[in-house]
Amino acid sequence: MSASGIILAAAVVGGTGLVISVLLGIASEKFKVPVDEKEIAVRDCLPGNNCGGCGFAGCDALAKAIAAGEAPVNACPVGGAPVAEQISAIMGVEADESEKMVAFVKCAGSCEKAKNKNIYSGNEDCVSAMSVPGGGPKACSYGCMGFGSCVKVCDFGAIQVVNGVARVDEEKCVACGKCVSTCPKSLIELVPYHQAYKVQCSSKDFGKPVKEVCSTGCIGCKMCQRQCKFDAITVENNIARIDYSKCTGCGACAAKCPSKIIIKA
Repeated sequence: MSASGIILAAAVVGGTGLVISVLLGIASEKFKVPVDEKEIAVRDCLPGNNCGGCGFAGCDALAKAIAAGEAPVNACPVGGAPVAEQISAIMGVEADESEKMVAFVKCAGSCEKAKNKNIYSGNEDCVSAMSVPGGGPKACSYGCMGFGSCVKVCDFGAIQVVNGVARVDEEKCVACGKCVSTCPKSLIELVPYHQAYKVQCSSKDFGKPVKEVCSTGCIGCKMCQRQCKFDAITVENNIARIDYSKCTGCGACAAKCPSKIIIKA
């Protein structure tokens, strides 16, 4: 090939490259997705656990929702108040004060207190045990099976099985709610961190049948309800329930509970 041919080929290739680069530049400007700087700043504040405790698919989705005004600045349960303050500064709004919540296991049926009805030899997983006849080894059909499905889903090491019952470390719990949604018996709920008293049972049986399977279960006697002067505790379906918005922490209900199932935090 002659020198002129080489120069021509190089010119054609270079010109083609130049045209393509110009076209790509124009296309990138024309079709670029607008970036919300607030969304990026909010995302940088979030811890990145992607736990879903905020109700969104992950931190990216939450950041987008906050930036769009579709979620409150304190929506991240993991970050808590410090992260809410940072995000409120970015969004130019004040963060509403919200009470810290923690997970609570409504069962006191430890190995010594809860009786077994059979020998279970299936998968040691609460969800799996619920799918087979008998639903685990414990005689109380409402109690914690102790296989730790809740432990497996907790990203913060806040819940462990102790003596056959799941227990929550309130200092580690961020109220993400994964354990709540995982428990097949709905034994776990989110309660106020500073709540003085809690009912540690979920049995809906009444009286003698409760004691036949667990020495510490709520028998539905309504003694606690009669003692409360603030209408903060009622017995529904044979189980005592506390209205935390009304409870003053006086302890009258716990003092009179014959089963001692109303515990002080």
